[in-house]
Amino acid sequence: MHHPYTREDRNQSLAEWDCRPRLAAEARDATYGFLAGLYPTPSPHTSQDLVLVVSELVTNALRHAGQVTALHLRADRRSLQIVVDDPSSAHPLDRTPDLTGHTGGFGWPMVRRLAEKVTVHSRPGGGKSVRAVLAR
Repeated sequence: MHHPYTREDRNQSLAEWDCRPRLAAEARDATYGFLAGLYPTPSPHTSQDLVLVVSELVTNALRHAGQVTALHLRADRRSLQIVVDDPSSAHPLDRTPDLTGHTGGFGWPMVRRLAEKVTVHSRPGGGKSVRAVLAR
């Protein structure tokens, strides 16, 4: 995993963290580390939402694409941004949630509900990037 770095950008604090988690637990740990380095620290509610969105996006990439090629976390004074890259060109789809808990279907709607904005872009050379933005 890579370590975060901060820099000044037009008089606004900017924090970024890039890594390549192999497990959702690694992504959650990276997110907690990222949050610990932010000042001011986001509210507990916002922090929890960020961890949930990261966990769901990484879990979906692992389950449906086989791996995460990159996880990018970024914060500025107004927002928290997550970008998860994976090797699949298939975009996430809505499906009826499985109330028995066997096939899921809850994560993607939750991501879209918690984030202010969610976009999916095809990557040159294959794969996709899923980007979610949360208010800070």
